[in-house]
Amino acid sequence: MKQLFNAFIAIAVISVILYVSINQLNSSQGYSGGNTLTIYNWGDYVDPELIARFEKETGIKVIYQTFDSNEAMMTKISQGGTTFDVAMPSEYAISKMKEDGLLIPLDHSKLPNLKNIDTRFMDLSFDPGNQYSIPYFWGTVGIVYNPAMLNGKKITSWNDLWDPEMKNKILLADGAREVMGMGLNSLGYSLNDTNEAHLQEAKAKLNTITPNVKAIVGDEIKMLLANEEAAAGVVWSGDASEIMGENEKLDYVVPEEGSNLWFDNMVIPKTAANREAAHQFINFMLEPDVAAQNAEYVGYSTPNKEGLAILPEEISGDERFYPDTETTEKLEVYDNLGKKMLAHYNELFLEFKMHRK
Repeated sequence: MKQLFNAFIAIAVISVILYVSINQLNSSQGYSGGNTLTIYNWGDYVDPELIARFEKETGIKVIYQTFDSNEAMMTKISQGGTTFDVAMPSEYAISKMKEDGLLIPLDHSKLPNLKNIDTRFMDLSFDPGNQYSIPYFWGTVGIVYNPAMLNGKKITSWNDLWDPEMKNKILLADGAREVMGMGLNSLGYSLNDTNEAHLQEAKAKLNTITPNVKAIVGDEIKMLLANEEAAAGVVWSGDASEIMGENEKLDYVVPEEGSNLWFDNMVIPKTAANREAAHQFINFMLEPDVAAQNAEYVGYSTPNKEGLAILPEEISGDERFYPDTETTEKLEVYDNLGKKMLAHYNELFLEFKMHRK
């Protein structure tokens, strides 16, 4: 009987140890709740000092994990398991996540600092009424170029990239929406166009730029342009800011025909374990001084009008990265084209890449 009792005690002790260990493991893997908040964001996309400040002010422990694409982020959230409390998807991903039931509606009464967001960036097509998302950073797609490598030429238009003098001098970002959008915009069409005749026309025009395209590349585009391996590149504005910080000879322009206006946004996934803390964090990031500090650290444009007013003039007054209303009115947010049409865009982009070879 004593042996049986001792065995029972041993089993109980082991069970307690396992329970505690599993809870600790779950917490480290993002199974958050109580006094823990798990954030899922792009790499190096928040000032670490702000995370520390939020933890100190609230007593909430932050677990920070990163993703490198919207698709990877959506897949992990849809699979469940890791209960992320706050995530930062791009606008087209929000449309998809809403369709798939991966987001919870936000309680605006818990976000008093929402008043600090510029109304230009609210109530957009991918989330009417901002029911599920709050703008985090924004920017454009445009052209970084080196006037010294172009005999002083100033680029203002997508069509400048088709100039024969640009032969073997251009780098393109490896993105179907960006490159197809460039082709469509250069013809005066919407970058969300689904008219097959327009898409084929854009594809045919893109084929004619191939002599000018030195390479289609990923993140290395920043290093290549900074090191003057090419005279121009189609990039996102945040990357442009980083590139220009490495090489002051470079300039950035949003083409006059129009381009993409992109947003990364704060959302609460439906599997969040700490929704109260999630709202606290989102509201914290909307504080003007926090938004300004974060914008200086990351280098992307803040949608926080009160935060913008705090930034140094050399940042807030730079119309390349904070374009005026007249310019932003020409820009378009990427629509969620649906699986079939998105696959078609990818197919046309792949055909363009194969044409180059």
